[in-house]
Parts: sequence; C-alpha cells; structure tokens
Amino acid sequence: MATPYPFTAVVGQDDLRLALLLNAVSPAVGGVLVRGEKGTAKSTAVRALSALVPAVDVVAGCRFSCDPAAPDPQCPDGPHADTPGARRAARMVELPVGASEDRLVGALDIERALAEGVKAFEPGLLADAHRGILYVDEVNLLHDHLVDLLLDAAAMGASYVEREGVSVRHAARFLLVGTMNPEEGELRPQLLDRFGLTVEVAASREPAQRVEVVKRRLAYDDDPEGFVARWAGEEDDVRARIVAARKLLPQVRLGDGALTQIAATCAAFEVDGMRADIVMARTATALAAWAGRTDVLAQDVRQAALLALPHRRRRNPFDAPGLDEDKLDETLDEFGPDDEPDPEPDGPDGPDDGGSGPDGGGGGLPPQAGPEQGPERPDGADGPEEAPEPEEAPAGAPASAGAGEQRAVSAGEPFRTKMLSVPGLGEGAAGRRSRARTAHGRTTGATRPRGALTKLHLAATVHAAAPHQRARGRSGPGLVVRRDDLRQATREGREGNLVLFVVDASGSMAARQRMGAVKGAVLSLLLDAYQRRDKVGLVTFRGTAAEVALPPTSSVEAAASRLETLPTGGRTPLAAGLLTAHEVLRVERLRDPARRPLMVVVTDGRATGGPEPVRLAGRAAGLHAAEGIASVVVDCESGMVRLGLAGQLATHLGGTAVTLDELRADAIAGLVKDVQGSQQHTRRAA
Repeated sequence: MATPYPFTAVVGQDDLRLALLLNAVSPAVGGVLVRGEKGTAKSTAVRALSALVPAVDVVAGCRFSCDPAAPDPQCPDGPHADTPGARRAARMVELPVGASEDRLVGALDIERALAEGVKAFEPGLLADAHRGILYVDEVNLLHDHLVDLLLDAAAMGASYVEREGVSVRHAARFLLVGTMNPEEGELRPQLLDRFGLTVEVAASREPAQRVEVVKRRLAYDDDPEGFVARWAGEEDDVRARIVAARKLLPQVRLGDGALTQIAATCAAFEVDGMRADIVMARTATALAAWAGRTDVLAQDVRQAALLALPHRRRRNPFDAPGLDEDKLDETLDEFGPDDEPDPEPDGPDGPDDGGSGPDGGGGGLPPQAGPEQGPERPDGADGPEEAPEPEEAPAGAPASAGAGEQRAVSAGEPFRTKMLSVPGLGEGAAGRRSRARTAHGRTTGATRPRGALTKLHLAATVHAAAPHQRARGRSGPGLVVRRDDLRQATREGREGNLVLFVVDASGSMAARQRMGAVKGAVLSLLLDAYQRRDKVGLVTFRGTAAEVALPPTSSVEAAASRLETLPTGGRTPLAAGLLTAHEVLRVERLRDPARRPLMVVVTDGRATGGPEPVRLAGRAAGLHAAEGIASVVVDCESGMVRLGLAGQLATHLGGTAVTLDELRADAIAGLVKDVQGSQQHTRRAA
C-alpha cells in the first residue's frame, strides 16, 4: 500500500484543511465539497486526512463496524451481546465514478431469498465507510441517483436496501468528502445543499509558495517513508488535537447571541430552508472546540458562514458561489452582543499560526480566520471589475481578428424552452431528455438476466415457474423457484444526450438586437441542457472557417461563458460549420457510443463565401441526415421579407425548423412530435 502524503505537509490551502479538520472533530457538520481546478492537492489532502482520524473500536467479525460499547440493535450481523471488540484504524473508502447502485448500498441475493427464504446480504461501500471516511472524487460526474442515495444515507446515518419486499437496514455514519472540477460540470443546487461545507481551492500565484510545493512533492516522491517520518511530529500533534477537540465538543455552549447571529446571517443572504442554520451552528461549535474554547464567539460564526453559505446562495446554475464579506461583517455587527469576551489567543496546543514545518515552508495547521484575516473569496457583488468593452472600430479601420468583426453583445433574457428530444429508444447515461432503457423508471417488460439479478420482475418469474411445479415435486404452499425461472425487469426512463450547438456568428447575424436575442435563445437551451443532465458542445462559424469553441463537456457553465464572449462578423461559411460539427460528433461517438446526439443549428440559413456555398452546405447537411442525427434548426431570420433558407436547411438535415418565438415553451404545442415526425419521415423516404 502506498504511503499517504502527510496532511500537515500540504502547502497553503488553509480553508480546505480547516474544513476537513472540523469534520474530523464533528462528523455531524455534514461533510465537505471541495471545488477547484485540477492539480490543487484536493485528493492529496483528503487522502492524507485518513491518517489523522482516530482509530475506532469495532465488534470482532462484524462487517458493519459496530461499536462494542453501543452496538447497533438492527445490525444484520447482530445481535452482538458479549462479543469481543477489536481496535483498528478508521477506514477511508473511495467511491468510483462508475460504481453501480449495488456496489454502493449493497446487494440482496434475490435468488436465495425466493428459492430458500434466506436473507443473504452483501454489504456495499456505505457499510465499509461506517465510522470512517467516504471519499467521492469527481462527485459531479456521479450519476444523480447514486448521489441521492449517498446523501440520504449521510443525512440519516443509515442505509436502506429494498428489493421486492425484502429489506435490510444498517448504520452508515461517515465523514463525506467530495471533490470536483467545476469545468467538468456542476452539481444540482439541491445536491450542493446536502454538503455541509464547501471550499474553493486554486493554485497559488506566489512563486515562493509554488517553489515550496514542488520541493516537497519531489522530496516525497524520492523517499516517501523518510518524508513521512520528518513530518511525524506534526502529524501526532494534529491527531492529538483532534482527540482533544472531540472530548471538548459536548461542553461547548452555543449561546442565544451566537444563534441570533447565525439566523440573521442566513436570513440576510436569503438561503433556502433551515439546513444552512443547522450546519452553521454545528460548524461554529466545532470551531470553538478546535480552538480549545467552550464558548462560541462571533469569529466562529463568521468562519462558519464563509464555509457553509457560499454554495447555498446561488440563484441560477450559472451563478458562481461566493459571499459578500462586507455584508457578512455588517450583519454580525448588527446582531452581535456588546459584551462578548475577547477570544483566547492560543488553542490548547500553543499558537495556531501555521508554524514552520520540517521543510521550513510553514506547512503547519491552518489558522482560524477572523474578520481581519478571512480568506478572500469570489463575490457576486464585489468581485473584480469587468474590463470595459472595446469601442467599435470606425469604418475602414483594420480589425484585430478578421475583417468586419464586431464586439460581443450580451445575451438576452433567457426563457423556458420547449423540450427537444432524440427519437427512438436509447441506452445512454441516465438523464432527463430522451426515452431510454435505464436501471430506474417504469417497468415495461421482462427478460432473462445476464449476470446477477438486480431488478426482479415478480409476475414474470411466477409465470415462468408455475408450469413446472408438479414436475418439481411441490408439496407445500410455497412456490418452487429455480434459477432459470428468474426474470429481470426491463425499465424505461430518460437519458441525457449530447446537445451540440452550431451557432452562426457571421455578419448576417450581427445586428446588435438580433444577436442578443439569438444568444438569449442559446442560453435558454443551455439552461435546459443543464436541468436535463446533458453534455454540451459549441461550434461557431463566421468569416472563412468554423471552430470548436467548446468540445463536448458536462460543464454547461463553460458553454455559457464561451457564448457570452462570442464575436460576430464576416461571411457565412455554413458548410464549414456543418462539417466541423460532423467531425465533432464522429469523435464523440467513438468516446461515448451510447450517448445519442442532438444537433441544434442556430442560423438564418444564408450561406456565403467560396464557390457554390449553398450546394456545399446542402451536401454537408446530407452527411448528418444519412447518419440519422437528430437535428433542429433555430431559424433566426427576421423582418418582413423572409427567404425561408433555414427551413430548406432543416429539410436537408432531415430535421425540423423552429423560429425563436416557437422555441418558447408557451408558444406552440407539439414541437417534440414535429422533431420526431421529421426524423421518421426522413427514414421512410430513405
């Protein structure tokens, strides 16, 4: 087993280390979600924490890590009366992104339950993580139903497994830590709220600190055991401090003044529900215990707000998490007591100033940030000033990025769109757009199981077993069931698709009001893709060529950012845009063959530039039609005189055309039927 990197050797990242330590002191805080770019020690810090969590006493032989002092009376391996205990290190269990539901919560052997009446249960990762740490790397890429199961277990402290009337329940209390790179997609706000704390991490821009990171990492890679030994003293100090804080935690007093500040802060930032108040209260209590105090002070409430509120105040999927610290300080001052005692300068183990580690880089404990030293965070109201828009060049002046280019315009107000879907029945990743065979959804039939049985179709199983009862010698009331009788339920739900936007950014689209409306429509479709758990990509074309502005990704926010800065101008190389989209879809089909594409072409249908642009555009569209790619053309043509070129393009693509007005959810009915009908008509004609 690889030697983990020491927790105290992590350079910087004070918020991250403090949030992890607070959860180690009080798992009731509810876990940590770590958001940040790649290469910022997210996984390193989480894995290093496992060496600091105190060891646990468990019932010998219990697969569910019951505490011998207070065993779970409903433990599937129980009862545990007079069973000897054993001491072992707290486990850190990692949940892979591709894990199945049975791997997470455990599996019941349905065959033995039906045929033998035996409740045989194989524990999952939730049972392994009980009284330890459950780490989910790239939690934003985990299927939604797995995240729901995971967070429900974390909230209730127990896991429930239900299979066709047979149920098992076991304790599942763990420190939940998730890491994610926002560039790869966001979690839904409902799921963000279930994480107790969140921290934003980024690589330092200070050369000295970056040098220290490299020095320590190289030293660790050259001699892991020796490097860990050099930090053993600091690791022991932190481990002892966690134990001391846990013992002190029940004695910490959360007074009415601190509770008032917590409630006022949550109300001031308009967070939904009451979970934020509860998490802030638990976090502030853990902060006081970590500092060696029995009273919660205003500085604890402030730090708790900085950790517990940023991810709860988002109002739409494209809002960046953050907190207005000036507003926070004003709220705390307004509702703070006048006679609060000064905080003790030192914790139980001496000054908490970060110290100097064995490598002289100051890699000790993270300081508890107060009002003067609070971490700087992105803020929606007081963030960095936007650079002024460049003025449009006068007529005849040279353009910096191509002749005729105009500055980017802001997107219009987004609206709720009609649902566009891919016809047929797919088998892609779970989502909310097109019909598909999925593990969850309504039961549509039964089939013989391939491998382990997971979803029993009871009626079909009984129907298969019934004709053979006399031959099998049935003598009692029970049904004699064999392996060959079992039937797996087939279910139909919804899948997520790849929505590839092909956006015309040429001069014919460049009128300021018109392009703003077009961007508003695309932004609306992006919001719809976010809610339906799609992957998205963005291809733009103007001037003489097309470019992939955003390769297919789960980060709808990245697509919205690219759209906002999209310049316009020049000719309309429609054929180049369609050919580039065809290549993007071809490559993506090799990477993810089960995910079906939906191409949304946003254009007025004009094709200019080069020889025979209209004919070339028609041929490029025919490539998509020949492969049966579902397509929708959003017709952006406006004015009294319309040429209907977008409709002709839709015909070549084998798709349908809709205007910007028709795209709105309240405009017309039957848009999905139109999309599917056009596809079916094209296939019959072929």
